[in-house]
Amino acid sequence: MIRLLYNLLWPLGLLVFLPSYLRKMLRRGGYREKFGQRLGIYDLGLRARLANHRATWIHAVSVGEVGIALKLARQLRALQPDLRCVLTTTTTTAFALASQTAPPWMEVMYNPLDFWPVMRRAFAVMRPARIVLIEAEVWPNLVAEAHARRIPVMRFLVAPTFRLLDLVCVVEPEDVERWAFLGVDRARIQQTGSVKYDAGDVAVDPTGPVAVLHALNIDNRRPVLLGGSTHPGEEEILAQTFRQLRAEFVDLFLVLAPRHAERAREVERTLAQLGLRIGLRSQSNTADDNFDCLLLDTTGELRNWYAVATVVFIGKSLLAHGGQNPAEVILAGKPVVFGPHMENFAVFTQSLIERSAAVQVHSANQLHQVMVDLLRDPKARERLVANARNVLATHTGATARTAKLILQVKSEQEQE
Repeated sequence: MIRLLYNLLWPLGLLVFLPSYLRKMLRRGGYREKFGQRLGIYDLGLRARLANHRATWIHAVSVGEVGIALKLARQLRALQPDLRCVLTTTTTTAFALASQTAPPWMEVMYNPLDFWPVMRRAFAVMRPARIVLIEAEVWPNLVAEAHARRIPVMRFLVAPTFRLLDLVCVVEPEDVERWAFLGVDRARIQQTGSVKYDAGDVAVDPTGPVAVLHALNIDNRRPVLLGGSTHPGEEEILAQTFRQLRAEFVDLFLVLAPRHAERAREVERTLAQLGLRIGLRSQSNTADDNFDCLLLDTTGELRNWYAVATVVFIGKSLLAHGGQNPAEVILAGKPVVFGPHMENFAVFTQSLIERSAAVQVHSANQLHQVMVDLLRDPKARERLVANARNVLATHTGATARTAKLILQVKSEQEQE
């Protein structure tokens, strides 16, 4: 009954949200490429490639989830060398990143809209052996269609939908109780730790950022304040903090990475109004020592930029809500500072705070003072990093554990 109501209301919901959706697509660009895939329309070449095997379908929403999906897929492939994967994404930036980095045995596609005729066409073409959902995006028609076709679904929202999940991999022991309360059979819930925080095969390569900074005549002796995945308003606060810090740390350099690269020009104008001289990452191939700040208007390389920072502020945490993943900063060996709004990573960030492994600030004034303290004290920065790595170590091996569990769950077609 709930799914029937969902499908009846789906076209109405599409009409309501379509204008804002199209505006977002136009702003981000790249929306025309393979747009038909969102409607379950696939070209003959793709159909032919998918017809040759039953792939593992991994769904990741945005850029952050793509990194997790690729890490998990590599582990699955290590356990099953002939494995083929389909990776679906929702956003154009995630699609672009996945297309650039996906291995030859993986097909990158847009996720079909969760309307039953669209989803049925998608299943008919993809014919997945299993479905792995990164994070908590559990779509009713996707899960129901998989259940009808006896295809196992694993999660790494209404109770009837949750009951159709074949495996739920959770991070903490208390997560088991939460999912059981939502209707998932306890036998199907496994605590694995977080793939997101598993250091595993995550590589950080500072070569590119070092070369860019060298071209700007910035050597590794100059301190760098980096704002990662920032949202509107946070860039201005960081810029004002930077200007205050320059009174004591005259060589300080600012690097800002807006969460959405298409905002780069807007951010550039804001910073210029504050009197800062701005360079764009996409135009940083010539030497220039007049910049105060480098604006990263590219995607897919932020992890490497963390490696050249002295202190990192995690965006979407001071003015916006949700936060961004601090694990990549820790893996790069840098101290982490974030605001009060880290709801998307609540348990992990609470562990960091309790074990003196990160610093949480609640205002621009507090941000300034924390930055002063950390820039003055290299030993304090080292302690934060060491403590943070100890927290991260509790998740080591999560990718391998999760991959093993996924491959143990077989569809009826595989069992025949």
